[in-house]
Amino acid sequence: MNRRHIELEFGRATLAFDAPADADILRLPEVRALADPSGAIRAALASPLGTPAFSDIVRACRVRHADPAAVIVISDNTRPVPYRGAEGLLEPLLELLRSGGFRRITVLVATGTHRLMTTDELRGLLTPAAFHAGVEIVNHDCRDDASLRCIGNTRRGTEIWLNRRYLDADLKILTGLVEPHFMAGVSGGPKSVCPGLIGEKGTYVFHGARMMADARAASLQLENNPCQEEAMEVARKAGVDFIVNVTIGRDRRLTGVFAGALQPAHRAAAARVMTESVIPIAGAYDVVVTHAGFVGINHYQAAKAAVEASRAVRSGGTMILAANHTDHDPVGGPNYRRLLPMLTELGIDELERRLLSPDWTFVPEQWELQMWGRALRKLGRAERLVYCSPQLTGAAFRGLPGRDGGEGLAGGGPECELAAAMVQRALDRALAEQPAARVAVLLDGPYGVPM
Repeated sequence: MNRRHIELEFGRATLAFDAPADADILRLPEVRALADPSGAIRAALASPLGTPAFSDIVRACRVRHADPAAVIVISDNTRPVPYRGAEGLLEPLLELLRSGGFRRITVLVATGTHRLMTTDELRGLLTPAAFHAGVEIVNHDCRDDASLRCIGNTRRGTEIWLNRRYLDADLKILTGLVEPHFMAGVSGGPKSVCPGLIGEKGTYVFHGARMMADARAASLQLENNPCQEEAMEVARKAGVDFIVNVTIGRDRRLTGVFAGALQPAHRAAAARVMTESVIPIAGAYDVVVTHAGFVGINHYQAAKAAVEASRAVRSGGTMILAANHTDHDPVGGPNYRRLLPMLTELGIDELERRLLSPDWTFVPEQWELQMWGRALRKLGRAERLVYCSPQLTGAAFRGLPGRDGGEGLAGGGPECELAAAMVQRALDRALAEQPAARVAVLLDGPYGVPM
């Protein structure tokens, strides 16, 4: 069989394997990076969408309040948002706030239900200017009730408990990356507030079983998407004065900056993503090889890649998923770890039936099991998913859905080489079972949406 050599993203490294020469290599369209990203950020702040220039907003806030407090909401390290360097969003915002007389600035990490970031992680993520006097960096903690305040209910019944520090700020600024999101349609915009800054109980509706079972809660679906609607309602009730959202290309460089009022700026970024994130396909494939991308720091986050890849695989086909789990817990949080075995023990349909039952007591992070269920339902049998992660093989893989891609392989050596061996063996086995299989490789993993 004629072969072609392919390199696949593996966290911050790459892995290499050989695929059939006639395999389809599916990739995002080439989008030119901004020639002057720093200039583009400053231009967007000066001429935003739907609102006055950021400097004017700062000045007006300073007039209204003798000693105003500002909060800049940032994403955690599961999103490749540029916060430092030439493409960094933070420094221009901090400069304008300081020059406008703000002496109290909080950089608030929208962790949602994720774990809190460590000091070392924050130093690696943020510009050094964020650590100067007058700036406090705070992790949102969804389980710290004392740090939350209730501001009412949404139409769907969510009791909105939100970060107090955000609510008490005189100037509220959101930052983030807009990319496909397998529940909310796209990321960014209101998601910085909901689920980024809400209490854990707020997820009972926002990520509840009924909402997750809604087919409209899917990538690139904005209209009538219940997750997007809920997030926007919460953000509007909480108040948002200004946002800076960006889009990035496959090389993680900035392709667009969208600043201004919440809805017009976010919608403009979403419109860009709609045109830049779709990968047209003529039909489904027997075998799809993909990777968990930058976001795949653990098994919980890798569900994004599985859901997007399931769009390209035929019913009953095979998915080969490579993942470099760099988090201190390669599976995920304790609730997720505890619930995961239910997916394989009960099966997808019975699991969802229980989650939808009025007798079921909501467990945070149960939503990700439903997302895995979407992918596994397409494959038909869990073992049609071959999971290739050096951090989750052998005993560490027990209780996880799918087939351990490293079973029987010798460890040792670089993790990317072990991952490459896993992928190669899984692909060779799939082709041995079906020599004429149509094979696709999703070079961009969870960031491209096959349609």
